[in-house]
Amino acid sequence: MSQGTRPDDLRHGLETLLAQTGVELDIVVVGNGWAPVGLPEGVRGLHLPENLGISAGRNRGVDAVSGEWVFFLDDDASLPSPTFLADAIALIRSDPSIGLLQPRVVDPEGRANPRRWIPRIRKGEATDSGPVFSVWEGATLLPRAVFDRTGGWAAPFFYAHEGVELAWRVWDQGLRAWYAGDLVAHHPAIDPARHDYYYRLNARNRVWLAKRNLPWVLAPIYVGSWTAIQVLRWARRPEQLRAWFGGWAEGWRETPPGRRRISWVTVARMFRAGRGPII
Repeated sequence: MSQGTRPDDLRHGLETLLAQTGVELDIVVVGNGWAPVGLPEGVRGLHLPENLGISAGRNRGVDAVSGEWVFFLDDDASLPSPTFLADAIALIRSDPSIGLLQPRVVDPEGRANPRRWIPRIRKGEATDSGPVFSVWEGATLLPRAVFDRTGGWAAPFFYAHEGVELAWRVWDQGLRAWYAGDLVAHHPAIDPARHDYYYRLNARNRVWLAKRNLPWVLAPIYVGSWTAIQVLRWARRPEQLRAWFGGWAEGWRETPPGRRRISWVTVARMFRAGRGPII
């Protein structure tokens, strides 16, 4: 998916996709408010006249392709190994308990990799694989049947925390979201500038995540824990906190469509695996 603002990165990412061996590909570039042009042979474009947001755009892309697997790659990400997809698929086939895979993310020019790319509270070593309860969305692989059962990316969110919901809904199928530290995707280590819009959606979607997915008794605990975390993080950043609490209030005022509560069995499995859905 792209808005057409990174043509060189997009071209490079597509080249690394087309170079994949051992798999048959059906590739579509979703133009979110942009008509994709100049695409290489073997790649189709899907023009969305307006920017529908990251989640809804990805969902439209899934509707436009066929195949047993779905793989999402951001327009500034790439795959350094031509066997990446074949290796990732082989890993999931060798362990049927895995329903979603996120690789280790590495800056291709050797800059320090942000710790946020490791979707664990206890980060550990980036090369360590294991179950996770959220994903960095820029390079993710799922069996298509698993993705379909999740209901897709959280379209109402527009942006922020859609990777948490997708992981939770994979866990709710009796499967696991998996961080594969031995598989690598490339992405530049650029910390994006944050603005009020980001902070608002971050908070609103945190509340919506709880309202769409958690048993009602857990929803206020989950939101309350994250509220405490944000206050502690940004105690000296009042402007950011004001924007964040504006989104927090919006999240409680409005109810997003698509509620599908995860089961208490899933909650118990997540706790046993190391992180219940309360933080």
